[in-house]
Amino acid sequence: MRPATATAAAVTTLIGVGAAAVAVGRYAGDAALKAASGRPMPGDPRLTVHATGPGTVTLTRSLASLRPGTYGIEGPDFHGFVGPVLDRVPHTADTVVRRLERVELGTLEPGARVRLTPELHSGTPRTAVGVVYEDVEIPGELGSLPGWLIPGPRPTWVIAVHGLGTSRRHPLNLVPFLTRRQIPVLCVAHRGDEGAPASPDGLAHLGDSAWRDVDAAIRYAVRRGAVDVVLHGWGTGATMALRAAADSGVRDSVRGLVLDSPVLDPQATLRHLAAARRVPRPLLPFAVHAAQSRSGRRGDRLPDPPDPAGLRVPTLVFHGPDDTLAPWEASLELAARRPELVTLQPVHQAPHAAMWNADPVRYEETLRRFLTPLL
Repeated sequence: MRPATATAAAVTTLIGVGAAAVAVGRYAGDAALKAASGRPMPGDPRLTVHATGPGTVTLTRSLASLRPGTYGIEGPDFHGFVGPVLDRVPHTADTVVRRLERVELGTLEPGARVRLTPELHSGTPRTAVGVVYEDVEIPGELGSLPGWLIPGPRPTWVIAVHGLGTSRRHPLNLVPFLTRRQIPVLCVAHRGDEGAPASPDGLAHLGDSAWRDVDAAIRYAVRRGAVDVVLHGWGTGATMALRAAADSGVRDSVRGLVLDSPVLDPQATLRHLAAARRVPRPLLPFAVHAAQSRSGRRGDRLPDPPDPAGLRVPTLVFHGPDDTLAPWEASLELAARRPELVTLQPVHQAPHAAMWNADPVRYEETLRRFLTPLL
């Protein structure tokens, strides 16, 4: 083969390989960023219901079914929530019996495939936890955002922002605690949620653009009479809260932050999501690079979380070492860099965004002590 012909063939081959890598990387990146609201997270373990009894459910024995605390349990046309493991109830070596606290939808039958979720409830604030609320529409960048406003007499509001794999029903776990303290609560939906405008490309971007929906919620709260707000976010919702507290035009209204399982290492989270969606390990770097490109950023960087030096308000972080989606080392670093503002409450044996579920009593007491001087 002549040199010119050989060179042309080599270039063509490289172009073909490069184009294939870009295409595969784009597919893998999209897979990592497809996280529909309220849908199971990739990699969430599925459990089989082996039996049910008065106030009990018997599940496949696994690390997930053995977790301490209180969790939602859901399957096709079913939602309820379970309490602690009942060690003294007879069971086989490969099963676990948990207390079945409440059934909100459907019937739990043996053989059903279910998952545990941090989202306890499936209804509205009234049907789920028995509180009065108002359906509201929040003017957002892409259109109207639905929300639930639970009224209260205090001038400081809590704006609750859910993250990946859950919906605005997730904050209902905490609504009874907050309403007992007469705190108004605004549970917000953001782009991509049911009833909210879709993201222009149909993908989640780990809060890089959706934080502007939190900004819209702050503006709405102020217009409705809030003197100031505390932003309470889970997962990417925590990341959105951080970003809004740093960049919102009404950030002076933010009095405090509560961050549950914040996504502070976007590359690690993207790698986990891509791997959970069965992207082969050799393609993970392509997936991360493609996701960076889809975020609208130039260069080889994912959206950066706000610089810890930019924190201006007291911040409470709930996080633990068992969160594989958002590694907690970044939360450790945040607390170490701003100890005068950041309090880190470690939580063990809790998966992503389930720090309350693992120990509700301890979580709420820590939250009470944090909120009291801010109200």
